[in-house]
Amino acid sequence: MAIFEIVAPRRHLLHGRGSRWFTNFSIVVLDSLIIRVLFPAAAVGIAVWADENNIGLYPWAVAQGVAPPLWLFGVLVFMFMDMAIWAQHLVFHKVPVLWRFHKVHHSDPDFDVTTAIRFHPVEIVLSMVIKAVLIILLGAPALAIFLFEVVLNGAAMFNHSNVKLPGWFDGLLRKAIVTPDMHRVHHSIHRREIDSNYGFNFSIWDRIFHTYRAQPEDGHEGMTIGLKDYQNGEPVRLTWSLWLPFLRKN
Repeated sequence: MAIFEIVAPRRHLLHGRGSRWFTNFSIVVLDSLIIRVLFPAAAVGIAVWADENNIGLYPWAVAQGVAPPLWLFGVLVFMFMDMAIWAQHLVFHKVPVLWRFHKVHHSDPDFDVTTAIRFHPVEIVLSMVIKAVLIILLGAPALAIFLFEVVLNGAAMFNHSNVKLPGWFDGLLRKAIVTPDMHRVHHSIHRREIDSNYGFNFSIWDRIFHTYRAQPEDGHEGMTIGLKDYQNGEPVRLTWSLWLPFLRKN
C-alpha cells in the first residue's frame, strides 16, 4: 500500500513522511512490545486456550447437541467480530475517557497507510482485552480468529491508504468493504464526519446502523485531516502523541 500511495496518491501530504512515519512506526513498535508482554499468545492463542479447555458458546452447543458445523460457526464468528470492532470503535468515540486515547489516532494531520498503525498503547491494550473476552465467550475457532486478524489488519492498511481508486471501482468496492475514500471521511476535522463511517472491514454496519456518510462536504482534495485543535506540527512528534490523552486541553 505504501508503494501504491507513491504511484497513485489521492492527496498531497502536508507533513510528508519523515517525522510522521517515524512517530507512527514507533507507536506500533511500542504497542507490539506491550501486547507481547501482556498477551504472549495474542488473540489466536487465546482461542486455542479456550478450545483446549472447552470454554465458550461453541463447546457448550456441542455438549448440548445443537452446534452448527464448525465452518459455519467460524463464518458467523468472523462476521460477529467485525461488527464488534465497529461497535467498539463507536464506543471509543462516544465515551469521553476512551476518546482521549482514541484521538491519538485522529490527531494525525495526514492520512496514509501509517495512520492505520497509530493507536495509543492504552487503546491497544483495552481493545485486546475486549477481543479476548469475546473470543472466550464465543469459544471461537482459532482459524476463524487467525483469518479475522489477518483480514482486519490488511483492511486497515488498505482503507487508511492515500491511494486514488477509479470512482466506479470505489463505488463497487464500498458496497461490501470500507474503501480509502469512505474511511477518509471519518478523519475529517468536522465532528459530524468524524462520527461516521466507523467500519474497518465490512461497510454494511455503517449502513445498517445509519452512520454511513458517502463523501466529505469539503471534497477529498479540499478536506482537512486531523483534529481542529491540533492543526500544527505537534501531532507528528512521538512524545506529544503519547502524552496527548493526558493534556488538559482534552
